[in-house]
Amino acid sequence: MRGIRFLTAFIPIASCIAQDQVAKGIEEFRQGRYVVAQAILEQALKQKPGDMHARTFLALSRAATGACDSASSDLMAVYNSGQNAELRRLAGLALAQCHLSHNRLDAALPIVGELEKQFPADADVLYEAAKLHMRAWNDVVFQMFQKTPASYRVNQISAEIFEVQGRYGDAIVEYRKAIGKNPAAVNLHFRLARALLMQSHTPDGMREARAEFEAELKLNPSDALAEYEIGQILLTENKPQEAAPRFDRALVLAPDFSEAVLAVARMRSDAKRYDDAIQLLERAVRLQPENESAHYNLMLAYRNAGRPKDAAREKTVIDKLRRPPTGEFTEFLKKLGEKSSNQ
Repeated sequence: MRGIRFLTAFIPIASCIAQDQVAKGIEEFRQGRYVVAQAILEQALKQKPGDMHARTFLALSRAATGACDSASSDLMAVYNSGQNAELRRLAGLALAQCHLSHNRLDAALPIVGELEKQFPADADVLYEAAKLHMRAWNDVVFQMFQKTPASYRVNQISAEIFEVQGRYGDAIVEYRKAIGKNPAAVNLHFRLARALLMQSHTPDGMREARAEFEAELKLNPSDALAEYEIGQILLTENKPQEAAPRFDRALVLAPDFSEAVLAVARMRSDAKRYDDAIQLLERAVRLQPENESAHYNLMLAYRNAGRPKDAAREKTVIDKLRRPPTGEFTEFLKKLGEKSSNQ
């Protein structure tokens, strides 16, 4: 339970707490002297049986020394009471840690889920959520390897882990094994194609990847991303006439797929169909207002269509997007750079 000290190290003592034994016990807790804090808070609670802060930090002190069993009932009471949001947060985090220390993932998950809802931007809550989900994921993956070692899913999850590690060659091997076991499984051919592209952009690599994207489309004809990726490969191979219908198809399948919108718009601009391109590019910037490429292509389309005022407006937007951030730290870095250049 070492984490409890970290989670509360910078929590100020509430102004409503008098500088008495409760405050002293909380301060001892904050300093990491949990046994001392526990003794002080036990005495304080005898004098003030209804003091919520004393009750909470006594339970936290017990949990911090490994006595989760004796602390859990009080922690749960504070967590369920909802009288004080900060105390509820601390009690919930401690409860989650206690459950994790005893491998009770099912008990920890709902608590952390509720804390995420109530404190969506709290770093400690998000940290515990990440740790919990990672633990749950690891446990399930372990069970998969233990109970279904011959399943194609084992190969698939192995490939995905290799991808995260940047080991694309190993990922390709595992995806091929998974496909060999279940050639009709959706998404395997797509993931294999992406791994092939990540490993190499040689002509042979792109041909292999395209074949896998095509195989994915045979299984799932509505896969807009596979259509788009094939279009990108064809463009790289300098085959724009073959790429165009692929991008069109991707856009039909997914009208809000911003990359496809942008790709089709570029094809329209290349064909000097500027009005059509402008309609698509205006949609692209609505979908992604900070997409510099979309604004840049829209600016060019406006210029080519004889709309200089609209082009100038887009140029202003692009300049804002390219403008470096400002602030104290940015100014410090700027001055530091100037100082280095003058030395």
